[in-house]
Amino acid sequence: MLDSLIQTTLDNGLQVIVRPSRRAPVASFWVFYRVGSRIETPGCTGVSHWVEHMLFKGTPRYPRGEFDKAVARAGGVFNGMTGQDWTVYFETLPADRIELALQVESDRMVNAVFDPQETELERTVILSEREGSENNEFYRLHEEVQAAAFLEHGYRNPIIGWPSDLRTLTREALYAHYRTYYAPNNAVVVVAGDFEPEPMLAQVEQYFGGLKPGPAASPLRIEEPPQRAERRILLRGEDPTAYFLQVFHAPPALHPDFFPFVVLDSVLGGAKGMGLFGGSANNRSNRLYRALVERQLTVDVATSFGPTIDPGLFSISATLAPGVEHRAVEEAIWSELEAIQRHGVTAAEMEKAIKQTRAQFAYSSESVTYEAYWLGFSQVVATLDWLAHWSERLQAVTAEDVQRVAALYLQRRSQTVGYYIPDREVQG
Repeated sequence: MLDSLIQTTLDNGLQVIVRPSRRAPVASFWVFYRVGSRIETPGCTGVSHWVEHMLFKGTPRYPRGEFDKAVARAGGVFNGMTGQDWTVYFETLPADRIELALQVESDRMVNAVFDPQETELERTVILSEREGSENNEFYRLHEEVQAAAFLEHGYRNPIIGWPSDLRTLTREALYAHYRTYYAPNNAVVVVAGDFEPEPMLAQVEQYFGGLKPGPAASPLRIEEPPQRAERRILLRGEDPTAYFLQVFHAPPALHPDFFPFVVLDSVLGGAKGMGLFGGSANNRSNRLYRALVERQLTVDVATSFGPTIDPGLFSISATLAPGVEHRAVEEAIWSELEAIQRHGVTAAEMEKAIKQTRAQFAYSSESVTYEAYWLGFSQVVATLDWLAHWSERLQAVTAEDVQRVAALYLQRRSQTVGYYIPDREVQG
């Protein structure tokens, strides 16, 4: 993925990554901004997600809806997303029409309108989106557990924001956030696809080189303190299905323990692609599936772990089978975790976990769209060197590494556990 790659930085601080690829006559353009819920503080949670929405509301050059039509006429696709560590926009187009993406992204980097009426309409849309999610009891459980797992760090906040902040954020606060963080000196541009590199670099310079940098963003100084006490959430509601969620603090992308933890996650819950476009392997042979689903304690089980800038979370979630108690599920999980801590994992498990994780990662980076995503994501969350040596570092993980990280990170005193209990069970 990194062969033929060209990397440069413009005078205004914009980082540029260009990767020619002849696999298809298409090109993909991504702009990552180093802003997400990670840097948000009480009173302004959800501001990054809201600003992401507003950048689709138009500029003087591309009034609302005109960009959508232009991309559709050119035969392309586009989208935007906000995460904990980043906000991103992308367009994938026929290679001979990729200039449209540069025109649009350079324009809305500095000229988004933030019309007051549109801003208020979007407040209603986002609050409605939140309320819709809150109708899902597992969503509510996840939000409560995530907030309990972090005392100080911005990872405790939902990306969409807390309702009280969404009701009070002003247009001026949104616009100030935009002017501070959505600037060339806080962005990474990636172009991958069927083009000649030098003309593409010239076009990037043409459209982005004259944009003024924003103010230097203050570094995040909040560091989550070590968790020294078990935390528990008991959520009750009308959904008749019972849910279980358990989380532990886990190493960030650049930590030496990251890749051993990837393998541990695969052994427990199955291999995953770990990107926006990554799938998962057939997970029925993993330890937690055998311990929970095959024993009819739960109807499903899943684990989640991914690359983050700061220490994030490793989670285990399950939907309980009818009549099963949460405590039985929790102890069955601990039986598996403690077995790995005491006895380690087998050579067969190691081989399968590494092989399937490599396959899922390859799948999640096989098109020019996926490739461009991984280049930008890695530059923001880790480094391009981290991406270049992904497979090598994964294959270097040993069974001893996996046993060590299981013992270090998966401790009862540092867990945050959530039970969703249907009201009918409480009343019974």
